[in-house]
Amino acid sequence: MPLDVLVVDDSAAIRKILQRVLAQTELPLGTILEAGDGLEAIERLKANNIGLVLSDINMPNMDGIELLRKMRQNPQWKSIPVVMITTEGSQQKVMEAVDLGAAGYVRKPFTADQIKEKLAGLV
Repeated sequence: MPLDVLVVDDSAAIRKILQRVLAQTELPLGTILEAGDGLEAIERLKANNIGLVLSDINMPNMDGIELLRKMRQNPQWKSIPVVMITTEGSQQKVMEAVDLGAAGYVRKPFTADQIKEKLAGLV
C-alpha cells in the first residue's frame, strides 16, 4: 500500500526538488504533502495519515529536531520513519536526531539515488 509522504523544509525550492526526486524513485509512494516548518508539519500530521517524513533540520518556528521530538512523544506518530535532510555543518544535530530515533539522514546537496537508497529500507 502506498505511503503518504510529508516533506518539511523552509525552502520551497528544496520541497519541489524533493517531490521530483521522490517521483523518480519508483517507490510505492502515495500523496506527497508539504510543510514549511515543524509547526506546519504537526498540522499536516494531525490531518493526514502520513507514513514517512523527510525533514530539514534547520527551520524557523520549529526545527526538525523539535518536530522529531514531538513526533516521538505522540503515540500516533512515534513509529513514523523520519529521514532528516541536513547541511554539512550540523553533525551534532544529526547525532541528536539519530538519538531521538530518526531513521537516517541525507546531506544537502543530495542526489535522487541517495534519497532512493535511504528510503529503500523504509518503504
